[in-house]
Amino acid sequence: MSVIRATSLDDPRLDLFCRLTERQLRNALEPEKGIYIAESLKVIRLAVAVGAEPLALLMEDKWLARLDDVLPLLDDSVPVYVLPHEQIEHITGYNVTRGALMACRRPALAQAHEVIAGARRVAVLEDVCDPTNVGAAFRSAAALGVDALLLTPATADPLVRRALRVSMGTVLQVPWARTPAPWPSAGLELLRAQGFTTAALALSDDAVTIDDPRLREADKLALFLGTEGDGLARETITGCDFVATIPMMRGVDSLNVAAASAVAFWELCR
Repeated sequence: MSVIRATSLDDPRLDLFCRLTERQLRNALEPEKGIYIAESLKVIRLAVAVGAEPLALLMEDKWLARLDDVLPLLDDSVPVYVLPHEQIEHITGYNVTRGALMACRRPALAQAHEVIAGARRVAVLEDVCDPTNVGAAFRSAAALGVDALLLTPATADPLVRRALRVSMGTVLQVPWARTPAPWPSAGLELLRAQGFTTAALALSDDAVTIDDPRLREADKLALFLGTEGDGLARETITGCDFVATIPMMRGVDSLNVAAASAVAFWELCR
């Protein structure tokens, strides 16, 4: 790596961090793979540890010493841009990054059949469009033992800055892939072919509770979680082997999808 002391955000070499939208990062620069931004020292360390391909870093001078365990591991061609505090504080959202940004090349996207091969517990996120909820679901999945995640096309990109930050980098640890088309028929068919019992987390008169022994004892289980507003599509619910609910009190009928995922993962992955 090489340390380059820039003087202004107007430096075109800093476009990756300051001026390109998430869509541009994904498509305009690298159509095949694209770029994602890792934020915070913790996420940067994790990204390097799992074999990410860094392209550049941006930080204040004071963070160089905090990353002295990571920077020597970078290729000599990777620039580390250092900006004065009064310049870097103008980057939108920088104050929540806890110190540093790293632009990385996106890894090749795995196929659904690859990520579920050998898995026993799989979570399926159907049209979860809020990056915060996606990031939180990944963090819970990593912590509580989910082997892989499948995401429908309308589910938010796990590698956008907010999702990656909320996940604390676990998006880079838990295997994931997009579901096959058409959804949900092709996804359900793939899971059944691989021996998975399927359970939709939803409200239904014939639902079982999440601690039902048939779910806990399933050798392979795929748990479906739906979008923040409407939940799972009716076709998805009817296509699953079970409909499961989390028992509630005080008249509450549901939890936010991120909270529900954590409860369900704890119960079904122990």
